[in-house]
Amino acid sequence: MFDTFSNIKEDQDIQQVLLKEKIEKLFTVSEITRKIRTSLEHDFSNISILGEISNVRKPSSGHVYLTLKDKNAQIQAVVFRNVASKIKFELKDGIEAISFGSITVYEPRGQYQLIIDEIEPKGIGALQLAFQQLKEKLEKEGLFGHSHKKPIPFIPQKIGIVTSPTGAAIKDILNIIDRRFTNVEIILYPVKVQGEGAAEEIAEAIEELNKFLDIDIIIVGRGGGSLEDLWAFNEEIVARSIYNSKIPIISAVGHEIDITIADLVADRRALTPSEAGELVVPRKDLLHDMLEKFKIRLFQSLLNKLKLSKDKLARIENSYAMRQPFDRLRRWQQRMDEFTQRLKLNMTHVINTEHEKLSGIAGKLESLNPLSVLKRGYTITTRLKNNKSLREVKDLNRGDKIKTNFFKGSVVSTILSIEG
Repeated sequence: MFDTFSNIKEDQDIQQVLLKEKIEKLFTVSEITRKIRTSLEHDFSNISILGEISNVRKPSSGHVYLTLKDKNAQIQAVVFRNVASKIKFELKDGIEAISFGSITVYEPRGQYQLIIDEIEPKGIGALQLAFQQLKEKLEKEGLFGHSHKKPIPFIPQKIGIVTSPTGAAIKDILNIIDRRFTNVEIILYPVKVQGEGAAEEIAEAIEELNKFLDIDIIIVGRGGGSLEDLWAFNEEIVARSIYNSKIPIISAVGHEIDITIADLVADRRALTPSEAGELVVPRKDLLHDMLEKFKIRLFQSLLNKLKLSKDKLARIENSYAMRQPFDRLRRWQQRMDEFTQRLKLNMTHVINTEHEKLSGIAGKLESLNPLSVLKRGYTITTRLKNNKSLREVKDLNRGDKIKTNFFKGSVVSTILSIEG
């Protein structure tokens, strides 16, 4: 029995020791989460992960949240604002990409995630993908359409140039213009053509040159280079400033094999800066030859018109009208005399007819005139007090005074007796 008690006591001691060890390893949720985070950040820093982008979210903070996945698993990822602003292509669902960064734990949710420091699309460069994305976007908006392309002036008086003041492009353009047509004014707006802030400077230069009302055309360009070197001319801000320009723009970026978004939006694309100089002004000697040809054509046209006029005048001189002008004049005079005689006869007939009508009307009016009746011996009797005509004796009473009107004169009578 003593042995049994000893065994129980020994087991209890062992359990106490084990419990003490467990208590010593006790963590709070925050402590274990922080420990896991430290471990993950130590073991999984500066790693690269291949996965398909999905569930892209872009809140107003400027950060980008997304999921990287393959067919068996997925991991949450975040691109902070300072990194997101430098990514050239648009993060969209369905793009397979290689992400570079470190694993950490988002402690409030106990969720591990990838902090992305850099991301590249798989199989295609980020710049090339960004180019394709912007090209598709602007093409859908109609920025490449021919309907908005403005015509290039034949002989500009003032040319604006947007490029680096120290690059080869400005030298090539000026040399070509000076050789072809010297009577033109050049306004250079110096800008950076690559690197941070270059796109903003180019866009601002185009907007500023549009404030000059007398600039006829603008050349925007630079010499050749890599896709990275030319990237400022693939930025959306430059494309929209070219599209919104009221002045025609020639894009002259890089070499023949290079094509940029600026080339697609511009009113005319030059394969090189030198070609831009050729497109913007004509050769003076060719212009002189053209003017000579115009002069010859104009002189020949005047000779032809002069010959036609002479031929027409000759036909008129030889016509019957010109050969017998007095005969024609006499015939017309005779016709005029006949017409005048007929007109006189017609007028006499009309006047006589109207005179007869007027005589008949006058006779009728005369017969109806009261004076004519009195002239024939009749009289008109009226009541004196109201000058009312009397027709019957019954309208009178003895003592009434009446007035009798004769053809010449009248008498006033007093009724003494009435008969009838």
